[in-house]
Amino acid sequence: MARWEELPEYEREYLANMRMPTFESTPCASGPSLTKRRIALLTTAGVQRRSDKPYPFFSGEFRVIPSEVAKGELLMSHLSPNFDRTGFQQDVNVVFPLDRMKELEARGAIGSVAKYHYSFMGGTSPEDMEPHLDELVALLKADRVDSVLLCPV
Repeated sequence: MARWEELPEYEREYLANMRMPTFESTPCASGPSLTKRRIALLTTAGVQRRSDKPYPFFSGEFRVIPSEVAKGELLMSHLSPNFDRTGFQQDVNVVFPLDRMKELEARGAIGSVAKYHYSFMGGTSPEDMEPHLDELVALLKADRVDSVLLCPV
């Protein structure tokens, strides 16, 4: 990860002026114990299967990643001068901890791992993601997911 002072000036200006959403309230939600939850991963690492179409530039689209995907089938299409992909290249679990989730499920620490997981392209504005959220919510509900582990990159 690049340090702020090492970023090009145009990038610092872009990030410093990025509009952040505001919320009137922060809802609290209760749910079942962790040992009963069905959990999906949601990353902003731009992870996708080799067979998926590339993300359009600054797209709010997401990609669906099945739990049974082979590690060699995943690639990270997140390109940025601010992001070092070395960790991902050595262990996909750095940005998409699917193996760790399966281990937690096997130990009984969580109820179950979802059948599908999701990846957005990092650096995309929330406004660009918003049109795709109804589809994402429907997919999560269809998979009976009641918890999402956010893996921001």
